[in-house]
Amino acid sequence: MALIELDRVDKRYGELRALKEVSLTLEPGRIGLLGPNGAGKSTLLKTLLGLLPFDAGAVKVFDLDVARSPFEVRSRIGYMPEGDSVMPELTALEYATFAAELCGLPKREATGRAHQVLHYVGLGEARYRQLGGFSTGMRQRARLAQALVGDPKLLLLDEPTSGLDPRGRDEMLALILDIPARTGASVILSTHILPDVEKTCDQVVVVAQGEVLYAGALAPLVATEAGLFEVRVKGDPERLRQPLALAGCVVTRSGSTLEVRVPAGATADHILATAVEAGVQIRHLAPFVQTLERAFFATLEKAGATAPEA
Repeated sequence: MALIELDRVDKRYGELRALKEVSLTLEPGRIGLLGPNGAGKSTLLKTLLGLLPFDAGAVKVFDLDVARSPFEVRSRIGYMPEGDSVMPELTALEYATFAAELCGLPKREATGRAHQVLHYVGLGEARYRQLGGFSTGMRQRARLAQALVGDPKLLLLDEPTSGLDPRGRDEMLALILDIPARTGASVILSTHILPDVEKTCDQVVVVAQGEVLYAGALAPLVATEAGLFEVRVKGDPERLRQPLALAGCVVTRSGSTLEVRVPAGATADHILATAVEAGVQIRHLAPFVQTLERAFFATLEKAGATAPEA
C-alpha cells in the first residue's frame, strides 16, 4: 500500500494557483520535501492533513480518502508546524500531555506517554520547566515531542532544524533518522537545508510553482556520472578550457572550477594529456561528485523555475 497518493490535485487561493494538478505516489520511508519559497510545500502538507480543502482531484493517505475521512487521517499523523507554536505558560510535560489528550488518550495514559516522549527527545530533566524559558533548540524538541506523543504512523516535520546551532541540528537529525527505525513511522521532512535531506532521507520530492518536478528515490538524483570530472588549475582556467573543448570534451566553468565531460571511453588521463600539451598545471582533478544541492538547482533550472534566495 502506498503511503500517499495524489491524483490531479488542484488548489487555488483566489487567482493564485498553489497546486497545479499534482499527481504523486510516495512509498513509506523518509521523504524530503524541497522547493523555493512559495513553491506549494506548506499547502501540500496541509492538504495531506485535511486542513485545506482542495478544488479538484483526490488525496489518499494510508489508502484513506482525506476529503471523506480527515479526522481518521489526522489520527495517524504527527505534525510539527514551522514557527514557534508552543504555549509558553505551559511546562513541557503539560504541553505534551495536552497534545496526547487531543489525540484521544485518557489523562493518565496521556501523562505517561508525555513522560516517555520527552525523555526520548532529550527533555526528561527539563519537563517540569515552562516552555517560555526554553532555548530555541529545546522548543524544537518540545514541538517534536508533541508530534510524536500520539504514536503517529506518519510524521510531518516543517523546518525542524530552523534556528538550531550545529550541535542542536545534528542531534535533531539523529532523532529524525532514529524515529522510523524505532517506531516504524514514515517521515516527511520539509526544509530548505538540502544537506539535512541528504543525511536523513531516502526519497525526495521537488516542487516549484505548484508543480512536482521530481518525485522518487534520492540515490539516482545524486548519482555520480561516469566520465565527468572536476578540474582546477594554476592561473586562468580559460587556458585549459579551450584546449579541452578542442580535444572533444564538454566543459562548463563555475568560478575557478571546470566541470569536464570527457569523450566516451576516455578517462582522466585524457584531461592530463591535454593539460601537459597546453602547458597548464593542474592543481585538482577528481570525479565530479553530484550533491543534492547541485541536483536541486539543476532540476529547477531545467524546469525554468526560480531558485530560492540564499
